[in-house]
Amino acid sequence: MTETKKVNEFLGKLEHPMKAEIAAVRDIFVKASSKIEEDIKWGGPSFFYKEDLASLNPRVKNYVPVIFHKGDLLKDESGLLEAGPKGRAYAKFHSMEEIEANKDVLEKLVNDWIELMDKS
Repeated sequence: MTETKKVNEFLGKLEHPMKAEIAAVRDIFVKASSKIEEDIKWGGPSFFYKEDLASLNPRVKNYVPVIFHKGDLLKDESGLLEAGPKGRAYAKFHSMEEIEANKDVLEKLVNDWIELMDKS
């Protein structure tokens, strides 16, 4: 996938203490697969392939929350995802170091999602 103008403009205007971290997480999603699409939905960058995959929530200021909308479908052996209500799962990044340390896990989750969607 390539970055979209809409998300670039959103991030360009965003005032957030973790703006660089939000951009880094977005970059991981963008580069994980050419099949993933992005848009602004629910107030932040969102990613989908056949169905909603995940969204970033910039309303939270002290960490970067990544909401996996059907996270209970993903098999996360890393322990990165925290179970949430209604089948959601959350990843929380408090620093650039945490993002970099979990880059491979995020990429795997994106590609696992694509595999799931292609099987359904």
